[in-house]
Amino acid sequence: MLPTPDTAHVPYSRVYEPAEDSFLLLDTLSSPSETAFLSTHFPSSSSSSSSSSSSPTILEIGPGSGVVLAFLTAHAATLFGRQDIFSLGIDINRFACAATATTVTIACSSSSSSSAGAAGAGKFLGTIQGDLTSCLRPQEIDVLVFNPPYVPTEELPSLPCTLRDDNDGQQQRTKTTFEEDSSLLALSYAGGKDGMEITDRVIDSLPTVLSRRGVAYLLLCAGNKPEEVKGRIRGMETGEDGERKWSAETVGTSGRQAGWEKLQIVRIWRE
Repeated sequence: MLPTPDTAHVPYSRVYEPAEDSFLLLDTLSSPSETAFLSTHFPSSSSSSSSSSSSPTILEIGPGSGVVLAFLTAHAATLFGRQDIFSLGIDINRFACAATATTVTIACSSSSSSSAGAAGAGKFLGTIQGDLTSCLRPQEIDVLVFNPPYVPTEELPSLPCTLRDDNDGQQQRTKTTFEEDSSLLALSYAGGKDGMEITDRVIDSLPTVLSRRGVAYLLLCAGNKPEEVKGRIRGMETGEDGERKWSAETVGTSGRQAGWEKLQIVRIWRE
């Protein structure tokens, strides 16, 4: 079993604490079926002479504590069958950006110094404070991971003032009020109508953001109506011949039998 990255340094009053959804992502991405898929989908240069062997770029949107991104980066050789991966995170919460950078750095350092030596950590590029995929160049991402704010809510939380640029360009405040901390945490779970308002934006961006070999892992709960979501994804970007160009399949579940909180991981990729 691969070790879970340490997140003891994370300020959980401002950043989402790893929970069942986070650990489901870790379990799914390290399962034999997914490591086999990733190794085959992104063959190393030693096993392929085509352009598909180029180093994969891994992005997590909304990494929060950074536990998932750190796991992917620190255990790159095991999960992808190759060490030469590049990873980065994008989060609208600047405290999450800082926490993620620390979590990934610690995990990669521990991996490099382990007796497994070659646990094979990838290269961490850093974190960006930004709004979902808006800052990305087209078709630059090979693996996108998103644990979205999936809880159905009446409305989306507003952006705390500490996350907005000051009008005079001065440095942002480092202290936050209790209300602002609460709003920061709400950004990590409140998903609006059907819990899908944020997720829909990311799904709509996939044809542009993902490379031609790109793969996305998306976490959904039962309240998100995952079968409808998968059906919509399969209908994206259909060709003139009517053939399906996208696949969307459930590759991990929380195992719960009822309730909106039943979770699943959907893998999305071009056929």
